[in-house]
Amino acid sequence: MKNKPIGIFDSGVGGLTVVKQIFKRLPDEEIVYLGDTARVPYGTKSPETIKRFAVENADFLMRFKVKLIVVACNTVSSTSLDILREKFSIPIVGVIKPGAEKAVQITRNNKVGVIGTYATVRSKAYEKEIKHFSKDVEVASKACPLFVPLVEEGWLKEEITFSIVKKYLKPLMAKKIDTLILGCTHYPLLKSVISKAAGKEVKIVDSASSVADEVHNILMSFGALRKSAKTPRHRFFATDAVEHFARVGEKFLGAKISKAKRANYV
Repeated sequence: MKNKPIGIFDSGVGGLTVVKQIFKRLPDEEIVYLGDTARVPYGTKSPETIKRFAVENADFLMRFKVKLIVVACNTVSSTSLDILREKFSIPIVGVIKPGAEKAVQITRNNKVGVIGTYATVRSKAYEKEIKHFSKDVEVASKACPLFVPLVEEGWLKEEITFSIVKKYLKPLMAKKIDTLILGCTHYPLLKSVISKAAGKEVKIVDSASSVADEVHNILMSFGALRKSAKTPRHRFFATDAVEHFARVGEKFLGAKISKAKRANYV
């Protein structure tokens, strides 16, 4: 089991922000990444459709005999973890619990904001997890549907991007939040703009590093951390537009994506 890869999937390229942190935390592990670019975005889909996509994505990763699956998508994490854990016998890690726990740890006034897709916000998954850790924390959520296309377009520092971010955050700032969870794996690329719009007093929580810690802890508990002198071999797949996936994905990963392939199951 030790030398089996870790499987990671997302609706597109955003989950590569999680891969980046896993590379840092677990440099010896091999990764198989799947971006479901043919069906992105997930955030506007029904829960039933998202669950079907999630199972199909996990089925694809299981072909590589992965030892653990990271659902590097907030939308899927908010709707589909239960069905994935029922269907597959390996550990399934979502991105919501680690982010919620971190926010509860660092908030000073017990007022936490969450931004994400419509599906994530509608599910109230972050509120539920935060209340699990502390019933004293007030949660304010806001769907920000324009953030994903802005990131995909590479508009990370334009003036129009700042204006859009500021408009979305306005109702959250009115509620005096001191901590803001980036509830979508695309959003870390807008972190500097979001931080500027929110102000210095607001701490930003990006779940990716917390997810990497959780993956490490789970694998360590099972005695399943990879130990090999061989350089890990990472594999990247997309369900459509593979060249675009690789080109945009390199911005998220901060590294070259070579030999990305088409996943032909959609």
